[in-house]
Amino acid sequence: MDAHKPTIPSIPPVQFVREVTAELKKVTWPTREETVKLTIVVIAVSIIVGIFIGIVDASFLKLTSVLFKK
Repeated sequence: MDAHKPTIPSIPPVQFVREVTAELKKVTWPTREETVKLTIVVIAVSIIVGIFIGIVDASFLKLTSVLFKK
């Protein structure tokens, strides 16, 4: 029944750590300035989206209260 069961390859922990270290050396890490700028962008977009969702939520609340006369 489990003829197609995937198997997990078994590699020694030391080899795994070496491979992970080699891959991490290939990564292009952002500079501090890039990190700060992108963090500010993420925070700003999060605030804008939060305000938008808040406005939409308040609008729907007002609309439903008018429609159902509460």
